[in-house]
Amino acid sequence: MASRIKLLSSKKVQQMIERMVHEIIENFYNEKEVTIIGIGKMGSKLANRIVKRLEEINAFSIKYYDLEIEKDAPLSNPIKIKPEGIILKNKRVILIDDVLNSGRTMIYAANHILQQPVKSLTTLSLVDRIHRRFPIKADIVGISLSTTLQEHVIVELNKGKEGIYLN
Repeated sequence: MASRIKLLSSKKVQQMIERMVHEIIENFYNEKEVTIIGIGKMGSKLANRIVKRLEEINAFSIKYYDLEIEKDAPLSNPIKIKPEGIILKNKRVILIDDVLNSGRTMIYAANHILQQPVKSLTTLSLVDRIHRRFPIKADIVGISLSTTLQEHVIVELNKGKEGIYLN
């Protein structure tokens, strides 16, 4: 098994998240409400961290939701936003995932959101690997990494064990 290489420490990850929070505030400063949707387990974990920090700053009202998607086969199961029945009409939405690689997960999640007439959709990713197979990008990025397709980026967001690793 290949050894993990630590790319970013807990302190650097916290700084990136803080910078992304401030970028959200800069982009949405004149909004009364912003809807944030986290993709899957790690995207939701990152989104929750961002929501918590935005609430501390009290920049604007935030509605938060989780988006469930089968990342390896997005069409194998229905994509769900929880809680169900949310209305995104005329909302400014920020879609968050931890790692943007091929773009498959993000584009299917974005397509699901765009089934409603949102006012705008902004994408955010902590790590952008730039290996696109789908025409989507992250509008707000923590870090862009040049990696090989064989390498795997691991994001840990547990308190005391935060970091970004290459495996």
